[in-house]
Amino acid sequence: MGQFLFKNFAMLDPAEDEIRGGHELLVEDTLIREVSDRPITAPEATVIDCAGGTLMPGLIDCHVHVVLSEVYIRQLENIPLTLMTAQTMVAMREMLDRGFTTVRDTGGADWGIKAAVEQGYITGPRLFIAGRAIGPTGGHSDSRRRTDPGALCPCCNALAFTMGLADGKAEVMKAVREEMRQGCDHVKIMMSGGVASPYDPLDSLQFSPGEVKAAVEEANAFGRYVCAHAYSPEAITRAAHAGVRTIEHGNLIDEPAAALMAEKDMFLVANLVAYYAMKERASDYGMSGEMLEKNDVVIEGGLRSLEICKRAGVPVAYGSDLLGQLRVDQSREFQLRSNVVPAIDIIRSATTIAAKVLRHEGKLGCLAPGAFADLLVIDGNPLDNLELFGGQGRHMTLIMKDGAVHKKTLH
Repeated sequence: MGQFLFKNFAMLDPAEDEIRGGHELLVEDTLIREVSDRPITAPEATVIDCAGGTLMPGLIDCHVHVVLSEVYIRQLENIPLTLMTAQTMVAMREMLDRGFTTVRDTGGADWGIKAAVEQGYITGPRLFIAGRAIGPTGGHSDSRRRTDPGALCPCCNALAFTMGLADGKAEVMKAVREEMRQGCDHVKIMMSGGVASPYDPLDSLQFSPGEVKAAVEEANAFGRYVCAHAYSPEAITRAAHAGVRTIEHGNLIDEPAAALMAEKDMFLVANLVAYYAMKERASDYGMSGEMLEKNDVVIEGGLRSLEICKRAGVPVAYGSDLLGQLRVDQSREFQLRSNVVPAIDIIRSATTIAAKVLRHEGKLGCLAPGAFADLLVIDGNPLDNLELFGGQGRHMTLIMKDGAVHKKTLH
């Protein structure tokens, strides 16, 4: 890959509170080699003149579903794994086009998709995977019709491939061990009702304390961790006491649950944009009125959850959780959060905080020697205008992932 020397940019380092000028940055192969406020000597390097644009780390989305190509999840029954894979390839390229150089899949993507990215068969972000999302019978990962008598064959359609059921501590242990065998980076479990599942109320509690503890013990034993789908304070509290590391969504969190999360050094991965997009357009793609009624409940608490977590000191990472045709709104999360969160903190949610969720501090989400060369050049100052992250990457004049240029419109 060689060397690239970046010059003439304003540097947005998320570790700092403001943009700084007068720096140069050298990339060598896949890593950042040097960042300096003095000229860097690198006679063999390809010089990239950033034309005064803003240089910053690539973005990280901590809650995506790259294989869930339908807004109404049950439609995945009609999609074979071959078509699922083809749709995934398109979705991942579009994520990279928006400047997301790393994503954390929270249910669906397997080691094959991850390996295809790493080996260059699929153009897309660096991928951290959960494999199948695991839940109890009748819970958020159970999308069967009431007339379906048993489990669906996981080899035949995308729905069964992406979700799993487990009941009782023994089944949970086995399911988690299987995900570990399949090379997962984290384990996703369901602990409350959800919008996109047909029959579970939002305030339902899914997985008993013993089942959650079993999942956490097995994941920890393998050097991994558990992330939990949870909306209500009761579900969040149960997860915290059992050792879950991250809460996904958390829209209905209250002050005591947030204080407990802070005490346990947990993260919240918020994704407000999914609920706004579903409210506006999900009915066009088959989502039922009952599901959208649940969506109205969680959308109301979204911004409030960010304020509660900020007061409690719970770090909040960036997520989108968009399905199918709604994925075009992935970058809209920046604008939604700006109603209650400063721009620099929102950017940190998609860089430094997200890197901590992934346990890749110093390697992702930063501009530092030894970090992966995941870089963006933006035509403008995103601290003044978060809409520069929108437009499907239109304002990004350069996107680099792992030291390779994905997009370059600079002259």
